Amino acid sequence: MIKIRSGKQLRGRIVLPASKSISNRALILNALSKSTSLPNNLSDSDDTRVMLRALQDMPEFIDIGAAGTAMRFLTAYLSIMPGEHTISGTERMKHRPIGILVDALRQLGATITYEGEEGFPPLHIVGHDNLEGGSLTVPGDVSSQYISALLMIAPTLRKGLHLTLEGNIASRPYLDMTISMMRDFGAKVEWKGDNVIEVQPGSYLQRPYHIESDWSAASYWYEMVALTPDTNAEVELIGLHRDSLQGDSRVWQLFEELGVQTRYYVDADGQEVIQLKKGGGITCHFSCDFTHQPDLAQTFAVTCSMLDVPFHLYGLQSLRIKETDRIAALRNELSEIVRLEEQDNELLWEGFYEIEDLDMLPYETFEFDTYDDHRMAMSLAPICLRTQGEIQINNPEVVSKSYPSFWDDLSKVGFTICQRK
Repeated sequence: MIKIRSGKQLRGRIVLPASKSISNRALILNALSKSTSLPNNLSDSDDTRVMLRALQDMPEFIDIGAAGTAMRFLTAYLSIMPGEHTISGTERMKHRPIGILVDALRQLGATITYEGEEGFPPLHIVGHDNLEGGSLTVPGDVSSQYISALLMIAPTLRKGLHLTLEGNIASRPYLDMTISMMRDFGAKVEWKGDNVIEVQPGSYLQRPYHIESDWSAASYWYEMVALTPDTNAEVELIGLHRDSLQGDSRVWQLFEELGVQTRYYVDADGQEVIQLKKGGGITCHFSCDFTHQPDLAQTFAVTCSMLDVPFHLYGLQSLRIKETDRIAALRNELSEIVRLEEQDNELLWEGFYEIEDLDMLPYETFEFDTYDDHRMAMSLAPICLRTQGEIQINNPEVVSKSYPSFWDDLSKVGFTICQRK
């Protein structure tokens, strides 16, 4: 566990970690191009390290731990690589559904069997390098990682892939990211209307590729600037692109409603810098559809709760099958402070506090569990800026899944971090 207290000021320059979403796609595309060199600036996250290790070693048994992206992408990749492999992960991973992807791959000719419960890992995969491909229809409102996994192997299929997405399309920015990166590696892929993606058969090209920093990681720094009592707070973030492929880059626009202003500039060293400061008013009610940016939902639920801003967050259906049920976890961990309401795949707060008065500061102790979920840990940590007391985060090492240096970076800007076993 760690115990955290905020400093009196929030000032600093932070080099954000590389995007694991881009890193893991780049690793698959790079491997499919048969390149012998790696993309530049790969993420140091758990998810990327297990992906890299699997691609380099290709063992018969692959343990991807809690890395959902690696499970989905590697399932498709191993289906087109000659050889036999079993892929598994943590107990939570064994309860995260993968049946839609497996069914789709089987329709394309893949040989995949379940080693345990039907529809869930572990999987036994017999790879073939001559899958037929052709036309395929899958639900559009499932995890975009299923669809991205299918798209990335599509050029290797003899007939390519004509993919129809049924219903509403969730997390479309992640699909656009995948398509853009496939094109960067030489694939011929395009949207045909609103719900059809067509991929031509062909080969990927070997090419150098640089990975930008993670906009999801930036969201926690926006949260800190929003919650700090330091009216002159200033945080500079390095490595983000203004015209990013990442759907979570929308965070800068959304946080304008919560009093955080963003300025872009290029410094003397040629680095792109995003500067965060307090500025502008705070909305009296926050409402947002997170269908396309689900990883931001926890950040905004916590921020609004701590700013006394009632909210309505919807489009949260994919949060049920993440590292934990994130809707339930948020309700549980914030229950000492606020009374969150859940309606289907929506989260609401009408402004009722469970504690007597949040403004009677400081509150000395709040303790939070993380449910093996990195985003729970990072979204809850900034609460100490609002309570001005100490908070305890249990199982803090979960941040290594996407942002291994998170606690060190907090120390750099004035937080007091006490780590205990």
